[in-house]
Amino acid sequence: MTAALTPRNVVIAVLMLLLAAVPVYAAVTANTFLVTLFTRVIILGMAATSLNLILGYGGMVSFGHAVYLGIGGYAVGILAQEGASSGFVQWPVAILVSALFALLVGALSLRTRGVYFIMITLAFAQLVYYFGVGLDRYGADDGLTIGRRSQFAGLLNLSDRTQFYYLCLALLVVTIYLIARLVNSRFGMVIQGARSNDRRMRAIGFPTFRYRLTAFVIAGAICGLAGALLANHTGFISPATMHWTRSGDLIVMVVLGGMASSFGPLIGAVALLSLEEALPVLIRVSASPMFGDAAVRMAEYWQIVLGPLFLLVVLFARGGIDGLLAGVRRG
Repeated sequence: MTAALTPRNVVIAVLMLLLAAVPVYAAVTANTFLVTLFTRVIILGMAATSLNLILGYGGMVSFGHAVYLGIGGYAVGILAQEGASSGFVQWPVAILVSALFALLVGALSLRTRGVYFIMITLAFAQLVYYFGVGLDRYGADDGLTIGRRSQFAGLLNLSDRTQFYYLCLALLVVTIYLIARLVNSRFGMVIQGARSNDRRMRAIGFPTFRYRLTAFVIAGAICGLAGALLANHTGFISPATMHWTRSGDLIVMVVLGGMASSFGPLIGAVALLSLEEALPVLIRVSASPMFGDAAVRMAEYWQIVLGPLFLLVVLFARGGIDGLLAGVRRG
């Protein structure tokens, strides 16, 4: 088997081809739900990829990363409500505000380690969450409906599901490529070196704080862009997007797919969101012959099945699904 035809590379190639073919399949089968589902998968995969830059490569366990999804989404929603519907305005503002907030959070939290870092990122995220709850002008905890998607002077029509899907897919591929180039550069080597032994990296002359802070800002900016995409996708944004449980979902995607892996977060996003949709159906169908109508109620507790699946991945695939695929060839 050549180096290019490893099981991991084959699975990634098939996954990307399947993602590219989703709108075609949906058009043939008239199943528009698939486009809606996988648009969300791609957007959250992009957010998880940004988290992987600091979590997987930098060892920074941010428990407030979903806050940038909310900031990006609210940038689109608030500007739209105030009459600025141009995507050439909304999207740069979403990226800039997310980057500035990441700069603030990173400047404070990166001076700490371990549980203190986790708690500071969580505290900032919850602060913004409760700030969003108090925004009465923009829906407070009921959320803000976005009546019109971002406009690009006729160059793109985001109301077209297919166009929007392929735009999200293209931005995901660009994000994965840029982060892969970044982590394999001198900058990326310093980030990974600081994760292993920050004191030694500083001793040989690298200002690791600045490197780690830059990575933190880049991750926040990319996640802010994902938030702008998510707001356009759902036509709605609420403080719930920034809740700490959403950050937990992003961490699960990274760990499940494989940390410090270019495609691991995307694999994790596909696996997690697909299981969330498929498990209730599978439980209901498999339990119906034996339990009848009670199978419908049983399907509501699909998380009971999902939990042990995660446990098996953690115990037997230390590098996540991506690591498991990479280990097939070595085995």
